[in-house]
Amino acid sequence: AWGFVASRAAHGKIQGMPYGNCLPISDGPVNNSTGIPFFYVTLKDNAVADLLKDPVASLTLPEVDGNFCRKNVVDPEDPRCARLTLTGQMVTVPPGEMEFAKQAMFSRHPVIRKWPRSYEWFFMKMNIEHIWLQSW
Repeated sequence: AWGFVASRAAHGKIQGMPYGNCLPISDGPVNNSTGIPFFYVTLKDNAVADLLKDPVASLTLPEVDGNFCRKNVVDPEDPRCARLTLTGQMVTVPPGEMEFAKQAMFSRHPVIRKWPRSYEWFFMKMNIEHIWLQSW
């Protein structure tokens, strides 16, 4: 449902430094997952403004709901809980994929339809280049 997106800051005193934010994600509607992470973002978020200048990013997904952590009542921060990190390029969703992006995000996160329109939300996705699974 969410992940941590990290990039390089492109603005202000921390320019060039690692910077990130937790964002809601979806890889498709519940019965049509694609493996491609989609994001609903705003330029009011500095991390998003950074991604438009330098699209290289990583997305880390913790095993919050995985079998091991849930069965054993283990904190998701425990190293025995898996983490998946995807790296690649963050791009604005092209017009031909816009309807799918809307279905993907709104079906899994219905509350975001009520977020303030004045924030000028738009969709991005990650073109995955590398996958790293940390599973101890």
